[in-house]
Amino acid sequence: MASNYTLKQRLILAIVPRIASAAICLLGMTLRFEDVRDPGAPLGFDAPPPAVYAFWHRCLLTSAWHFRNHDIAILISPSFDGELIARTVERLGYIAIRGSSSREGSLGLRNMHRAYLAGHYCAITADGPRGPAMVAKPGVTQLAQLVDSPVGTFYVLPERAWQLRSWDRFLIPKPFSKVFIGWPLLTTANQPAVQAALDRSVELAELRKSRSPRTKP
Repeated sequence: MASNYTLKQRLILAIVPRIASAAICLLGMTLRFEDVRDPGAPLGFDAPPPAVYAFWHRCLLTSAWHFRNHDIAILISPSFDGELIARTVERLGYIAIRGSSSREGSLGLRNMHRAYLAGHYCAITADGPRGPAMVAKPGVTQLAQLVDSPVGTFYVLPERAWQLRSWDRFLIPKPFSKVFIGWPLLTTANQPAVQAALDRSVELAELRKSRSPRTKP
């Protein structure tokens, strides 16, 4: 794939992932995390693999730090931007699976299927790579049905963050922030149920944030 890139793109790919992964680590070391879950909900990646998880694209940066080195296969777009992300998260201990829910979706699904059968956690940004924001696409459901697995969902919400003007309103936590992670109950492999669980994950994290002393009026 590298042969398809221009010289400028190859230089960017050689430099930016190193800087980005180092910056994520430096920022991540300042953050404090608190899990918020529904009664009976498992605490995410503490459960043994393989498993299928879904989360929103805007949580990618903070998630990349917190869940590093957990042997997680993550579905990433085959675009140039996706290549940047793939090389960055691989430096944090992830397995980058190329493909998406909108373009070359069948290839991405096959590759994630192989990752699941190989015994890995499988995580998909349910609204990636281009949105609409916080609307689940069918990729997560298709994978879960293929491997006959329930779906775990989570939402990662910094107490203080910069919000970009991108399609997903991407969140960059401010240094020394507390981060709340919402964990609903596992859900069945159908799209309305996955959407409802993702919505619940947001509700859990936002409710806990609203009750935090630092965010009260």
